[in-house]
Amino acid sequence: MFESLSERLESAFKLIRGESRVTDLNVANTVKEIRKALIDADVNYKIAKEFTDRVREKAVGQKVINAISPSQLMVKIVQDELAELMGGTQSELSLQGNPAVILVAGLQGSGKTTFSGKLANYLKTRKGKSPMLVAADIYRPAAIDQLKVLGSQIGVDVFSEPENKDAVDIARRAIAHARSHNKNVVIIDTAGRLAVDEAMMTEVANIKAAVQPQEILFVVDSMTGQDAVNTAKAFHERLQFSGVVLTKLDGDTRGGAALSIRYTVNEPVKFVSSGEKMDTLDVFYPDRMAQRILGMGDITSLVEKAQAQFDEEQARKLEKKIRKNQFDFQDFLDQLQQIKKMGSLKDLMSMIPGVGKAMKDVDISDDAFKGVEAIIRSMTPEERANPDLIDMSRKKRISKGCGKDIAEVNQFMKQFEQMRDMMKMMQKMPAGARMGMGRR
Repeated sequence: MFESLSERLESAFKLIRGESRVTDLNVANTVKEIRKALIDADVNYKIAKEFTDRVREKAVGQKVINAISPSQLMVKIVQDELAELMGGTQSELSLQGNPAVILVAGLQGSGKTTFSGKLANYLKTRKGKSPMLVAADIYRPAAIDQLKVLGSQIGVDVFSEPENKDAVDIARRAIAHARSHNKNVVIIDTAGRLAVDEAMMTEVANIKAAVQPQEILFVVDSMTGQDAVNTAKAFHERLQFSGVVLTKLDGDTRGGAALSIRYTVNEPVKFVSSGEKMDTLDVFYPDRMAQRILGMGDITSLVEKAQAQFDEEQARKLEKKIRKNQFDFQDFLDQLQQIKKMGSLKDLMSMIPGVGKAMKDVDISDDAFKGVEAIIRSMTPEERANPDLIDMSRKKRISKGCGKDIAEVNQFMKQFEQMRDMMKMMQKMPAGARMGMGRR
């Protein structure tokens, strides 16, 4: 997402790059290209114009100190304005109440049910809550089945009454059930339609009136562009929802919805979602998204993802093994599994400043580690723990077990040994020297 917009903005900044000072002319030319870039990204013309008017107003007449250039100044102004356009600051979920009730609404196909499962998983694993999912879509039997499958995957109870055709009654009964079973968050997955209609709006509004939710989250498919903004406006006029969820951010989308919705409905984007896996849900940070749009990466989010997956005690044990040159194939396999839990490899790479742009045309498959995993899984537990045991006869057996050529097995073994040697060498160096290497 945002790749095309990022490229267009980069081209716009080139117009002022190399200039020694900020002038009305070079600002006007740059702002004109920024406006075109936003409109091409499916941002409403009025929003794009107001945005660029603010950028021009802040840029013209600015004194450029020696430490920065006019192009750096323009990037900083655009970054601040992009963050402000998308809400300025991160917005927290309100989880007051016993139980806290979250109503999930949106059109059919927007990803409501999948998001409901992801949200339950997020609240359970990251917030320590005891959530319960409610299947309140009485028109689509597959929605109830889908929610039950998701619930079983993440270990969260699902309340459903397939024979009950009153969505409001189901919601009320679900709240009572949650209270009696010590569930402190209830997530209600409501019915959707292919387009906004009165029957759907009335039903969701009646559920809202009956259960008085602390949060109403509107789920929108970000790939629908400007139509998503118009749908959000229609829902907000009827429901006054408290937050927006943008789904399918990994798709081929121009990003206009993410940039326009906050401005249009004056409600924050609270979550962004990509993929089908239950752990691919992220809190939306406007400032971090602005950095990513401008090709600056997002190291903060990358570090947070890593912290969520890596256990401090395990890290200490691993460091001791590395110091003693005892890092083995099982340790390596465990680390691969931790990295895979952090999300798609290409998304992770895009968070590293400068790397995202360099890798934009490179297809990084999430199956990139499968060959290595197959080789390690073909080893016996003894071989994984003692790499030095593996001789040619064992390599031949491993090669047959994983379906890889013996040359591939040999190459991996050689690379693993080189990695172990590098780890050992790094651990022997003073901390200051290691930091110095990292800065080069």
